[in-house]
Amino acid sequence: MTRISIRDVAIHAGVSVGTVSNVLNRPNLVAEATRQRVQAAIGELGFVRNETARQLRQGQSHVLGVVVPSMANPYFSDVGRAAEAAMNAEGFDALWCTSDGSLTKEQRCLDFLEEQNVSGLLISPLDLGADRVAELHGRGLAVVLLDRTAADVCSVAVDHRTGGALAARHLLGRRHRRLVFVTGPLSVGPVRERHDGAVRAARDAGLDEHALTTLEQPEMTAADGRAAARRLLDLDPLPTGVFCGNDLLAIGLINELVRAGVKVPTEISVVGYDDIDLAATAVVPLTTVRQPREELGRTATELALAETGDSEQHEHRQVVLSPELILRESA
Repeated sequence: MTRISIRDVAIHAGVSVGTVSNVLNRPNLVAEATRQRVQAAIGELGFVRNETARQLRQGQSHVLGVVVPSMANPYFSDVGRAAEAAMNAEGFDALWCTSDGSLTKEQRCLDFLEEQNVSGLLISPLDLGADRVAELHGRGLAVVLLDRTAADVCSVAVDHRTGGALAARHLLGRRHRRLVFVTGPLSVGPVRERHDGAVRAARDAGLDEHALTTLEQPEMTAADGRAAARRLLDLDPLPTGVFCGNDLLAIGLINELVRAGVKVPTEISVVGYDDIDLAATAVVPLTTVRQPREELGRTATELALAETGDSEQHEHRQVVLSPELILRESA
Protein backbone atom coordinates (compact mmCIF):
# COMPACT_ATOMS: atom_id res chain seq x y z
CA MET A 1 0.00 0.00 0.00
CA THR A 2 1.40 3.40 -1.00
CA ARG A 3 1.93 5.77 1.90
CA ILE A 4 0.43 9.22 1.39
CA SER A 5 2.81 11.99 2.43
CA ILE A 6 2.31 15.62 3.42
CA ARG A 7 3.82 16.55 0.04
CA ASP A 8 1.06 14.55 -1.72
CA VAL A 9 -1.59 16.42 0.27
CA ALA A 10 0.07 19.76 -0.53
CA ILE A 11 0.12 19.04 -4.28
CA HIS A 12 -3.50 17.85 -4.24
CA ALA A 13 -4.67 20.94 -2.35
CA GLY A 14 -2.51 23.34 -4.32
CA VAL A 15 -0.68 24.70 -1.27
CA SER A 16 2.82 24.48 0.22
CA VAL A 17 4.05 21.72 2.49
CA GLY A 18 4.34 24.32 5.23
CA THR A 19 0.66 25.20 4.91
CA VAL A 20 -0.37 21.56 5.30
CA SER A 21 1.85 21.28 8.36
CA ASN A 22 0.26 24.38 9.83
CA VAL A 23 -3.22 22.95 9.26
CA LEU A 24 -2.13 19.84 11.18
CA ASN A 25 -0.20 21.59 13.94
CA ARG A 26 -1.21 25.28 14.04
CA PRO A 27 -4.62 25.55 12.34
CA ASN A 28 -5.23 29.04 13.73
CA LEU A 29 -2.47 30.36 11.43
CA VAL A 30 -4.32 29.26 8.28
CA ALA A 31 -7.26 31.00 6.59
CA GLU A 32 -10.55 29.12 6.86
CA ALA A 33 -10.93 28.53 3.12
CA THR A 34 -7.40 27.16 2.83
CA ARG A 35 -7.88 24.99 5.90
CA GLN A 36 -11.03 23.47 4.41
CA ARG A 37 -9.26 22.78 1.11
CA VAL A 38 -6.43 20.98 2.89
CA GLN A 39 -8.83 18.97 5.04
CA ALA A 40 -10.73 17.97 1.90
CA ALA A 41 -7.47 16.79 0.28
CA ILE A 42 -6.61 14.80 3.41
CA GLY A 43 -9.98 13.06 3.24
CA GLU A 44 -9.85 12.37 -0.48
CA LEU A 45 -6.32 10.93 -0.37
CA GLY A 46 -6.79 8.98 2.85
CA PHE A 47 -3.81 10.64 4.50
CA VAL A 48 -2.97 9.15 7.91
CA ARG A 49 -0.86 11.26 10.19
CA ASN A 50 2.42 9.69 11.30
CA GLU A 51 2.30 10.42 15.03
CA THR A 52 5.91 9.42 15.60
CA ALA A 53 7.08 11.84 12.96
CA ARG A 54 4.88 14.55 14.48
CA GLN A 55 6.46 14.07 17.87
CA LEU A 56 9.92 14.21 16.32
CA ARG A 57 9.05 17.49 14.63
CA GLN A 58 8.05 18.98 17.94
CA GLY A 59 11.53 18.19 19.21
CA GLN A 60 14.75 19.27 17.56
CA SER A 61 16.74 17.19 15.13
CA HIS A 62 20.50 17.48 14.82
CA VAL A 63 20.34 18.05 11.07
CA LEU A 64 20.67 21.26 9.04
CA GLY A 65 19.54 21.48 5.44
CA VAL A 66 21.82 23.08 2.86
CA VAL A 67 20.54 24.37 -0.50
CA VAL A 68 23.01 25.64 -3.12
CA PRO A 69 22.61 26.31 -6.86
CA SER A 70 25.25 23.76 -7.92
CA MET A 71 27.81 21.36 -6.52
CA ALA A 72 29.71 21.39 -9.84
CA ASN A 73 31.12 24.81 -8.99
CA PRO A 74 34.04 24.33 -6.56
CA TYR A 75 33.11 27.58 -4.82
CA PHE A 76 29.86 26.09 -3.47
CA SER A 77 31.47 22.78 -2.55
CA ASP A 78 34.20 24.63 -0.62
CA VAL A 79 31.61 26.70 1.27
CA GLY A 80 29.58 23.57 1.90
CA ARG A 81 32.49 21.51 3.22
CA ALA A 82 33.36 24.24 5.70
CA ALA A 83 29.74 24.51 6.81
CA GLU A 84 29.43 20.76 7.27
CA ALA A 85 32.69 20.56 9.22
CA ALA A 86 31.38 23.20 11.61
CA MET A 87 28.12 21.24 11.96
CA ASN A 88 29.92 17.98 12.66
CA ALA A 89 32.02 19.64 15.37
CA GLU A 90 28.77 20.44 17.20
CA GLY A 91 27.17 17.02 16.67
CA PHE A 92 25.02 18.06 13.69
CA ASP A 93 24.85 16.60 10.19
CA ALA A 94 24.06 18.17 6.82
CA LEU A 95 21.32 17.21 4.38
CA TRP A 96 22.14 18.55 0.92
CA CYS A 97 19.99 19.75 -1.96
CA THR A 98 20.86 21.58 -5.20
CA SER A 99 18.47 23.93 -6.96
CA ASP A 100 20.29 23.70 -10.32
CA GLY A 101 19.31 27.29 -11.04
CA SER A 102 15.60 26.40 -11.03
CA LEU A 103 13.09 28.34 -8.90
CA THR A 104 10.73 25.38 -9.02
CA LYS A 105 13.40 22.97 -7.82
CA GLU A 106 14.46 25.40 -5.10
CA GLN A 107 10.94 25.33 -3.68
CA ARG A 108 10.88 21.52 -3.91
CA CYS A 109 14.15 21.42 -1.98
CA LEU A 110 12.69 23.58 0.79
CA ASP A 111 9.53 21.46 0.98
CA PHE A 112 11.61 18.29 1.10
CA LEU A 113 13.86 19.58 3.87
CA GLU A 114 10.85 20.66 5.92
CA GLU A 115 9.50 17.13 5.65
CA GLN A 116 12.82 15.73 6.86
CA ASN A 117 12.55 17.52 10.20
CA VAL A 118 15.69 19.64 9.79
CA SER A 119 16.31 22.18 12.53
CA GLY A 120 17.46 24.88 10.16
CA LEU A 121 18.40 25.84 6.64
CA LEU A 122 21.49 27.30 5.01
CA ILE A 123 20.50 28.49 1.55
CA SER A 124 22.08 30.37 -1.31
CA PRO A 125 18.73 31.36 -2.77
CA LEU A 126 17.61 32.12 -6.28
CA ASP A 127 14.47 33.80 -4.99
CA LEU A 128 13.47 33.49 -1.34
CA GLY A 129 10.87 36.12 -0.52
CA ALA A 130 10.11 37.54 2.92
CA ASP A 131 6.83 35.57 3.10
CA ARG A 132 8.60 32.25 2.57
CA VAL A 133 11.24 33.13 5.16
CA ALA A 134 8.50 34.06 7.63
CA GLU A 135 6.76 30.76 6.92
CA LEU A 136 9.97 28.82 7.58
CA HIS A 137 10.56 30.75 10.79
CA GLY A 138 6.94 30.07 11.76
CA ARG A 139 7.65 26.37 11.44
CA GLY A 140 10.46 26.78 13.97
CA LEU A 141 13.32 26.53 11.46
CA ALA A 142 16.47 28.62 11.67
CA VAL A 143 17.21 30.25 8.31
CA VAL A 144 20.59 31.60 7.18
CA LEU A 145 21.16 33.11 3.74
CA LEU A 146 24.49 32.28 2.07
CA ASP A 147 25.96 35.13 0.02
CA ARG A 148 22.71 37.09 0.14
CA THR A 149 21.33 39.66 2.58
CA ALA A 150 17.79 40.48 3.66
CA ALA A 151 16.02 42.00 6.63
CA ASP A 152 14.62 39.79 9.41
CA VAL A 153 16.87 36.83 8.64
CA CYS A 154 20.46 35.87 9.43
CA SER A 155 22.90 36.07 6.54
CA VAL A 156 26.59 35.90 5.74
CA ALA A 157 27.86 37.43 2.52
CA VAL A 158 30.94 38.91 0.89
CA ASP A 159 31.34 42.58 -0.01
CA HIS A 160 31.20 41.99 -3.76
CA ARG A 161 31.22 45.66 -4.72
CA THR A 162 34.60 45.97 -3.06
CA GLY A 163 35.67 42.72 -4.76
CA GLY A 164 34.69 44.02 -8.18
CA ALA A 165 36.49 47.28 -7.51
CA LEU A 166 39.65 45.41 -6.43
CA ALA A 167 39.75 43.52 -9.73
CA ALA A 168 39.12 46.56 -11.91
CA ARG A 169 41.58 48.77 -10.00
CA HIS A 170 44.29 46.16 -10.44
CA LEU A 171 43.77 46.16 -14.22
CA LEU A 172 43.57 49.96 -14.31
CA GLY A 173 46.78 50.14 -12.27
CA ARG A 174 48.47 48.09 -15.00
CA ARG A 175 47.44 50.84 -17.48
CA HIS A 176 44.61 48.89 -19.09
CA ARG A 177 41.95 51.24 -20.43
CA ARG A 178 39.81 48.89 -22.55
CA LEU A 179 38.19 46.51 -20.09
CA VAL A 180 35.64 43.71 -20.40
CA PHE A 181 33.58 42.19 -17.60
CA VAL A 182 32.70 38.57 -18.44
CA THR A 183 29.88 37.30 -16.30
CA GLY A 184 26.79 35.20 -15.87
CA PRO A 185 23.35 36.86 -15.72
CA LEU A 186 23.47 40.28 -14.07
CA SER A 187 20.09 39.51 -12.51
CA VAL A 188 21.97 37.48 -9.86
CA GLY A 189 22.66 39.74 -6.89
CA PRO A 190 26.35 38.98 -6.16
CA VAL A 191 27.20 39.09 -9.88
CA ARG A 192 25.51 42.46 -10.28
CA GLU A 193 27.40 43.79 -7.24
CA ARG A 194 30.76 42.73 -8.73
CA HIS A 195 29.81 44.55 -11.92
CA ASP A 196 28.80 47.66 -9.98
CA GLY A 197 32.12 47.66 -8.13
CA ALA A 198 34.07 47.43 -11.39
CA VAL A 199 32.03 50.23 -12.94
CA ARG A 200 32.64 52.42 -9.90
CA ALA A 201 36.39 51.82 -10.11
CA ALA A 202 36.42 52.70 -13.83
CA ARG A 203 34.52 55.92 -13.18
CA ASP A 204 36.82 56.84 -10.31
CA ALA A 205 39.72 56.44 -12.73
CA GLY A 206 38.11 58.94 -15.08
CA LEU A 207 36.99 56.45 -17.74
CA ASP A 208 33.70 56.96 -19.55
CA GLU A 209 30.85 54.42 -19.64
CA HIS A 210 32.16 52.85 -22.85
CA ALA A 211 35.49 51.87 -21.29
CA LEU A 212 33.96 48.79 -19.63
CA THR A 213 32.14 46.34 -21.91
CA THR A 214 29.98 43.62 -20.35
CA LEU A 215 29.69 40.16 -21.91
CA GLU A 216 26.90 38.14 -20.25
CA GLN A 217 26.87 34.36 -20.58
CA PRO A 218 23.95 32.05 -19.69
CA GLU A 219 25.96 30.38 -16.91
CA MET A 220 29.28 30.78 -15.11
CA THR A 221 31.08 27.62 -16.22
CA ALA A 222 34.40 27.00 -17.97
CA ALA A 223 32.48 26.26 -21.18
CA ASP A 224 30.81 29.67 -20.93
CA GLY A 225 34.27 31.17 -20.44
CA ARG A 226 35.46 29.59 -23.67
CA ALA A 227 32.38 30.93 -25.48
CA ALA A 228 33.01 34.39 -24.02
CA ALA A 229 36.60 34.31 -25.31
CA ARG A 230 35.34 33.74 -28.84
CA ARG A 231 32.96 36.69 -28.47
CA LEU A 232 35.73 38.81 -27.01
CA LEU A 233 38.04 38.11 -29.98
CA ASP A 234 35.38 39.59 -32.28
CA LEU A 235 35.48 42.94 -30.48
CA ASP A 236 37.12 45.86 -32.26
CA PRO A 237 39.28 47.17 -30.73
CA LEU A 238 40.32 44.20 -28.62
CA PRO A 239 40.25 44.76 -24.85
CA THR A 240 43.53 44.53 -22.98
CA GLY A 241 42.08 43.70 -19.56
CA VAL A 242 39.34 41.21 -18.64
CA PHE A 243 37.63 40.74 -15.28
CA CYS A 244 35.64 37.49 -15.00
CA GLY A 245 32.76 37.06 -12.57
CA ASN A 246 34.20 33.78 -11.29
CA ASP A 247 37.29 31.61 -11.71
CA LEU A 248 35.61 28.97 -13.87
CA LEU A 249 34.78 31.64 -16.46
CA ALA A 250 38.33 32.98 -16.25
CA ILE A 251 39.97 29.56 -16.65
CA GLY A 252 37.80 28.68 -19.65
CA LEU A 253 38.45 32.08 -21.20
CA ILE A 254 42.22 31.86 -20.75
CA ASN A 255 42.32 28.35 -22.20
CA GLU A 256 40.47 29.52 -25.32
CA LEU A 257 42.63 32.64 -25.69
CA VAL A 258 45.81 30.56 -25.46
CA ARG A 259 44.40 28.08 -28.00
CA ALA A 260 43.77 31.03 -30.35
CA GLY A 261 47.37 32.19 -29.99
CA VAL A 262 46.72 35.13 -27.66
CA LYS A 263 49.44 35.70 -25.05
CA VAL A 264 48.15 36.04 -21.48
CA PRO A 265 48.97 38.44 -19.86
CA THR A 266 51.20 40.11 -22.50
CA GLU A 267 48.32 40.85 -24.89
CA ILE A 268 45.29 40.38 -22.64
CA SER A 269 45.36 40.31 -18.84
CA VAL A 270 42.70 38.33 -16.97
CA VAL A 271 41.46 38.55 -13.38
CA GLY A 272 39.08 35.97 -11.89
CA TYR A 273 36.94 35.82 -8.77
CA ASP A 274 36.67 33.20 -5.96
CA ASP A 275 40.22 31.76 -5.75
CA ILE A 276 39.15 28.15 -6.10
CA ASP A 277 41.95 25.56 -5.92
CA LEU A 278 42.12 25.32 -9.71
CA ALA A 279 43.06 29.01 -9.96
CA ALA A 280 46.64 28.47 -8.78
CA THR A 281 47.21 25.48 -11.08
CA ALA A 282 45.64 26.84 -14.29
CA VAL A 283 47.69 26.88 -17.51
CA VAL A 284 48.36 30.52 -16.63
CA PRO A 285 48.11 30.81 -12.83
CA LEU A 286 45.17 33.09 -12.18
CA THR A 287 45.19 36.47 -10.52
CA THR A 288 41.88 36.54 -8.72
CA VAL A 289 39.76 38.00 -5.95
CA ARG A 290 39.63 35.56 -3.05
CA GLN A 291 36.34 34.97 -1.31
CA PRO A 292 36.78 33.70 2.28
CA ARG A 293 34.84 30.55 1.44
CA GLU A 294 35.67 28.55 4.55
CA GLU A 295 34.84 31.47 6.83
CA LEU A 296 31.58 32.01 4.98
CA GLY A 297 30.48 28.39 5.45
CA ARG A 298 31.64 28.21 9.05
CA THR A 299 29.94 31.50 10.00
CA ALA A 300 26.67 30.44 8.36
CA THR A 301 26.62 27.28 10.47
CA GLU A 302 27.40 29.23 13.64
CA LEU A 303 24.48 31.59 12.95
CA ALA A 304 22.11 28.67 12.31
CA LEU A 305 23.15 26.80 15.44
CA ALA A 306 22.79 29.95 17.55
CA GLU A 307 19.23 30.38 16.31
CA THR A 308 18.27 26.75 16.86
CA GLY A 309 19.75 26.90 20.36
CA ASP A 310 17.72 29.91 21.54
CA SER A 311 15.14 30.99 18.99
CA GLU A 312 13.21 33.11 21.52
CA GLN A 313 16.16 35.37 22.40
CA HIS A 314 17.91 35.14 19.05
CA GLU A 315 18.69 38.38 17.21
CA HIS A 316 19.25 38.12 13.46
CA ARG A 317 22.69 39.14 12.26
CA GLN A 318 23.92 40.14 8.82
CA VAL A 319 27.64 39.34 8.56
CA VAL A 320 29.63 40.81 5.66
CA LEU A 321 33.11 39.43 4.92
CA SER A 322 35.92 41.14 3.00
CA PRO A 323 37.46 39.84 -0.25
CA GLU A 324 41.20 39.92 -1.03
CA LEU A 325 43.13 40.34 -4.28
CA ILE A 326 45.50 37.42 -4.96
CA LEU A 327 48.29 38.18 -7.46
CA ARG A 328 49.53 35.51 -9.85
CA GLU A 329 50.63 35.47 -13.50
CA SER A 330 47.46 36.17 -15.53
CA ALA A 331 47.36 39.91 -14.77
